[in-house]
Amino acid sequence: MRVHAYAAPAAAEPLAPTIIERRDVGLNDVLIEVEYAGICHSDIHTVNGDWGPQPYPLVPGHEIVGIVTEVGAAVTRHRVGDRVGVGCMVNSCGECANCRNGDEQYCLDGMVPTYGGVDRDGTITQGGYSTHVVVDAGFVLSVPEGIDPAAAAPLLCAGITTYSPLRRWGAGPGKKVAVVGLGGLGHMAVKIAHAMGAEVTVLSQSLKKQEDGLRLGADHYHATGDPDTFEQLAGRFDLIVNTVSARIDLDAYLGLLAVDGTLVNVGAPAEPLSLNVFSLIGARRSYAGSMIGGIAETQEMLNFCAEHRIGADVELISADQINEAYQRVLASDVRYRFVIDTAALG
Repeated sequence: MRVHAYAAPAAAEPLAPTIIERRDVGLNDVLIEVEYAGICHSDIHTVNGDWGPQPYPLVPGHEIVGIVTEVGAAVTRHRVGDRVGVGCMVNSCGECANCRNGDEQYCLDGMVPTYGGVDRDGTITQGGYSTHVVVDAGFVLSVPEGIDPAAAAPLLCAGITTYSPLRRWGAGPGKKVAVVGLGGLGHMAVKIAHAMGAEVTVLSQSLKKQEDGLRLGADHYHATGDPDTFEQLAGRFDLIVNTVSARIDLDAYLGLLAVDGTLVNVGAPAEPLSLNVFSLIGARRSYAGSMIGGIAETQEMLNFCAEHRIGADVELISADQINEAYQRVLASDVRYRFVIDTAALG
C-alpha cells in the first residue's frame, strides 16, 4: 500500500513529504495507523550520516504509537482497534541464543532496525514519520491505558533505553543513582529511577534545569561545570547512567562511583571515548554500555510506566515542523521530547 511520509532525501538535507510503499499484510503482520511518532536524537544522527552511509531516501522514526487497523490470519496477540507501539526494531532471527533469551536487540544475526535496515523479505525498513506501518506482530507492543498516547511514544526508545540499565543494575530503595544530562533520555531516567525507589541525583552542566529536575523526581541536582562537584560527590553513587551523546571526562565521572559502582553509557557520541584503567581498578568499578531492551522487557517497561503514571514530557508538533524541531534538538531547545502528530500527514 502507498502511504504518506516524511523522508530525508540525502545526508544532511531537510526532510520532505513523500509517498512510500508498505508491504501487504502477511500472516504474522499487523497494520498500524500511526497516531504519534517521537523524534529521537538518533534520528538526526542517522539521517545526517553521522553513523555511516544510509539507504536514502530514508523515513526515520522508531517511537511509534498507533491503532491496529488490520491483522494477519495467524495473529492472535493484537486485534483491530488496539492501541499499540513499535520501538527501535521490527525483526530478528528469533533463533539465536540472544533472541531465545529475550534479548532480540542483541540478535547474533543482527536485529532489523525500524528504519534504514534490511527486513527479512529483503526490503529496506522505513520508520514512523508516516501514516501507516506494517510490522511483524512479535515486535508490536501493547500500549496500556493510563498513559497519554503522545507521551507514550518516546517510551518506545527513551523509556526502554533508560529502564533497561536501571533495572539490570538494580536501581531501587537504598541505591544512589546519578543521571548525567537532563534531555530526552535523562528526563525519563529520572522519572523511572524515582519510581523504582532510588535516591536520584541529576548531574548537568549547569543549574539551568534544576527546577525541572526536582519536579521530575530528582532528590539532588548538581552542576558539573562547577569543579567542586566532583570533589563533593566522590565515591557516592552505586550507579551512574550517562545519557549525553557527547564526549565527557570518563575518569572524572568514574571517580563519583562507590566501590563496585557502575557507569553505564546509553548516550551514543559520534566520536570515541577513552579512560584510564586505574579509574576502574582503584575501586572495583565497572564501565558498561546498554542499548534498548528486548520485546518482553519493553512491554514490562510500558506496564511499569502505566502503573506509575509515567509518560514523557512532550511538545506536540505537526509534520511540517520536523526540520525546525531537528534544529531545536541540536540546540537543546526542547523539554523534553518532540512528538509528531501524524494526523495531517494524510
